[in-house]
Amino acid sequence: MRAKSSAIAPDRIAVATTSPEAPGAAAGGVRTGAGLLQAGLGVVAFSLTFPATAWGLESFGPWTLVAVRGVLAALVAGGCLLALRVAPPARRHWPALAVVAAGVVVGFPLLTTLALETSTTAHAAVVVGLLPLTTALLSALRVGARPSRTFWAAALAGAAAVAAFTVQQSGGALTSADAYLFGALLVCAAGYTEGGRLARIMPGWQVIGWALVLCLPVGVPAAALALSYEPVHLGVHGVAGLLWVAVGSQFLGLVVWYRGMAAVGIPKASQLQLAQPLLTLVWSVLLLGEHLTAAAPLTAVAVLVCIAVTQRARG
Repeated sequence: MRAKSSAIAPDRIAVATTSPEAPGAAAGGVRTGAGLLQAGLGVVAFSLTFPATAWGLESFGPWTLVAVRGVLAALVAGGCLLALRVAPPARRHWPALAVVAAGVVVGFPLLTTLALETSTTAHAAVVVGLLPLTTALLSALRVGARPSRTFWAAALAGAAAVAAFTVQQSGGALTSADAYLFGALLVCAAGYTEGGRLARIMPGWQVIGWALVLCLPVGVPAAALALSYEPVHLGVHGVAGLLWVAVGSQFLGLVVWYRGMAAVGIPKASQLQLAQPLLTLVWSVLLLGEHLTAAAPLTAVAVLVCIAVTQRARG
């Protein structure tokens, strides 16, 4: 998500230039504390996505879950945009919004949901822990940046750790679930990269909001079609999972995450995000009763270290 940092530069400058002796120092401290809390809530919301998806699959088929999730999130986002009377983006921004929609609203939820039909959430969390690195790589290619050798070495080390983990967990060969997860990394990273470019022009929550609304004309008939073909067995877990991935992960989590980044800056907020894969591992044990092998937390920590190194190298 590094690519989105440019949207908060003015706020970062304002916080950084506040002197400890200045009259506004106390207010700045409160702002920083509130920003860290909001960013932390965003990370918690994202870390619950996979367990909530696993719950949702107890009641809904994968295509139904993804389609209904997108429709509900779009209705919430559209309601917020209407309530705040936000003007639609300029026509030249819609192609980039389409990339965000294809990657973040459709591609990532669909591919990870299909993967979770046969994969554990712990396994998926470790593989998708590479998302910040994948986003950084695509962002560098997209904007023509030239990261340092340290950055590339850490990125390759993180990728190697996850590749070794997936092969070891799959008995020496990649499974269809792994293919879905690696595909999800690519499409979501593309969506994050374009979203980061748009976030220089409009607030980040509006980027995801308009991307969700853009999918609504396709999402409604897709949801109706999926509901007609896939059986539904309503249960507490299934409904709770659907509501969380639709409202919590897809929209509200991004709102508090961007507000937090705007208050404290990307460096501090990103340190919180490094804990996301590990939090997902905890939720997989507490909510789903999964049993972790030693390789899962060890690989997650290795990826965390690699991400931290790439952030320092990019900085």
